[in-house]
Amino acid sequence: MVAELRAKTDAPMMECKKALAEAAGDMAKAEEILRVKLGSKAGKAASRVTAEGVVAASIEGTTGALLEVNCETDFVTKNDSFLAMAKAAAELIARHNPADVAALGALAYSQDGFGPTLEEVRKGLIGKIGENMSFRRFKRFEGGGKLVSYLHGTRIGVVVEFDGDETAAKDVAMHVAAMKPVALTSADVPAELIERERSVATAKAAESGKPADIAAKMIEGSVQKYLKEVSLFNQPFVKNDKQTVEQMLKAAGTSVKGFTLYVVGEGIEKKVDDFAAEVAAQVAAAKGA
Repeated sequence: MVAELRAKTDAPMMECKKALAEAAGDMAKAEEILRVKLGSKAGKAASRVTAEGVVAASIEGTTGALLEVNCETDFVTKNDSFLAMAKAAAELIARHNPADVAALGALAYSQDGFGPTLEEVRKGLIGKIGENMSFRRFKRFEGGGKLVSYLHGTRIGVVVEFDGDETAAKDVAMHVAAMKPVALTSADVPAELIERERSVATAKAAESGKPADIAAKMIEGSVQKYLKEVSLFNQPFVKNDKQTVEQMLKAAGTSVKGFTLYVVGEGIEKKVDDFAAEVAAQVAAAKGA
């Protein structure tokens, strides 16, 4: 657990050990403790993902889809058959509007001699490639205006719903992939994220030993800074940090109604095998035999 926390936060090993002890083994709580003690260094956890897979997008006019397909190793994410299945699945979502992953799997599709459904193709490729794979999540877009997508490699995918200039919207999609905002505006940031940030700010203020009135201002200042950092319209535009995204859009006569960002493996805990223990177990089993 210490090694896992260190990989997530880049914090010193002893600090990780202390934080885990203080948090009674709760990984999320230990990350918060490290953020209080070490500042933003521990915030690197947000940009680290653990599971493998790809994000695929499909847009046909004002209808589109964004999909995450997971697999076990990075090797499979470069397999042509796996990539073809992911691309086809995104197209099927855009065209047929399945209610969920099970309904997606039931849609007609054949590939590599497998079929007649997408689920049968998935099972066939598992047998052929020798690795588990699954459709994790998807979102379909329809009737909300124009759409544009951006894929950063195969691990990050963005769809932006907009009216106006397509080039400006594409720039916003690239910006979202780079800066990973959580909402369009400060008012749209989920309450649980604000409370988590307030909790960290409160703990930092308490450690500072400042008088209550100054501590309260420190807390509120930290929360407001956080809201600006994570809301799309308030973020400095990646191609010109002298203006915000909102200012760039206004100059381009473009409005963004919403965005969806998928990062492969986000929120998935990846199993970390202890190689030494595995070898020891195999040796022991062989002796027993």
